[in-house]
Amino acid sequence: METARLVPLPSQSSRPPAVRVESDRLVIEHLVLDDSALTAFVADRPAEERAALIERAIRVGLTAIQSVGVTVNVDAVRAEFQGLLRQTEAANERAATALDTILRNNFADGEGRLPRTLEKFLGDRGQLRNFVDELFDEGKRDSAIGRMKILLGAYFDGDASRLAQLLDPTRMGSPLHQFRVEMADGFAKLNERLSAIEAAGAARASERAKSAAKGADFEGIVEDLLGEVARGSGDMLERTGTETGTLMGSKKGDFVLTLNAEATAGAELRVVVECKDRQISGRAMRDELREAKSNRDASVALVVFTPLHAPTGIAPFDVRAGDVYCVLDPAAPDPATLEAAVRLSRLLALQTLRERDIEVDAAAIAEALNGVREQLELIRALKSTLTSIGTSTKEVYAGLDRLRDGILARIAEAEAELRRPEAAHRALPTS
Repeated sequence: METARLVPLPSQSSRPPAVRVESDRLVIEHLVLDDSALTAFVADRPAEERAALIERAIRVGLTAIQSVGVTVNVDAVRAEFQGLLRQTEAANERAATALDTILRNNFADGEGRLPRTLEKFLGDRGQLRNFVDELFDEGKRDSAIGRMKILLGAYFDGDASRLAQLLDPTRMGSPLHQFRVEMADGFAKLNERLSAIEAAGAARASERAKSAAKGADFEGIVEDLLGEVARGSGDMLERTGTETGTLMGSKKGDFVLTLNAEATAGAELRVVVECKDRQISGRAMRDELREAKSNRDASVALVVFTPLHAPTGIAPFDVRAGDVYCVLDPAAPDPATLEAAVRLSRLLALQTLRERDIEVDAAAIAEALNGVREQLELIRALKSTLTSIGTSTKEVYAGLDRLRDGILARIAEAEAELRRPEAAHRALPTS
């Protein structure tokens, strides 16, 4: 900023002072200050300092005036703010009073609108309680409980209900009526079949009583059939039921079948045979077979039962604990059944040769035994179907015969495998 200078005025000039604002400069012309004290103050200063003093004086004066103006503005703003603050406090008071009044009217305990409304709908005598009571009133037929009671009663209550009609086998339209008819027909057919079987058994017993076989005991029948099997395979059969064996005083073992030496690689191999035409428990039978094998120095035991005394589930024959159980009807003996049981016993006995370090075709024997066991499982499955209603007994017995023939075929295959020249060569001990 340039320094302002005073322009000397002519003594006769009477023009008023002029103030111009040029950009950032303030120009003062024809300024005359009429103040003796201030004139004397300036007069005391050297002439060269007076211009700077006057400039500073103007600067200080204008700054002071500017500050006074700002102070006046701040006071005015403060006054306005205080006025607004008082108005706001008054408005807040009025609003708080109105809000308190509204809250009391709506939420005051007992007298407020909300408690009264809630009491009206949710109270002990409110509309909701009345609605629920009416909805679940058992005494009203049009209530929910009353309607459910009527509906359930129609389906489940009394002999006239829908459920009783559906489950009544005597009612023509019920689902169980057809089942009852089928059950009755099944039992009638089964009764006819059982009656026929009993009649056939009685007829066979009568014929047997009249025949020349009358008086022959069960062991005699088994001996005749065993003799036929032994002759066909080259085995030797002995009746030993009256002779004491290796055990002290024991006569266990009715027959001893000594296998052909050509099939056993020269080893002595025996099968002991027990005949049972009396009732015996399973445990007692196992103990007796164990003693019979020790008494007759046999590897495998074969026990032949009559149908009346056979354990459940062994007909026509079965393998239990390494021994063979067989059922033979003395009134109508089936040679094929006994032959299958004997040949199965021979295979089990041949399998024991491995324990004596004698070379045999163990794979062929094991394969044959596995096939026999599969056939026996099928026999058990077929026999279990005999207890099912509506199963044709004739078809089941035909299936049992086919499975028996299948077992005989598997045994024959194993025996043929053992008789092959190369198998026989392997079986012979080397010199």
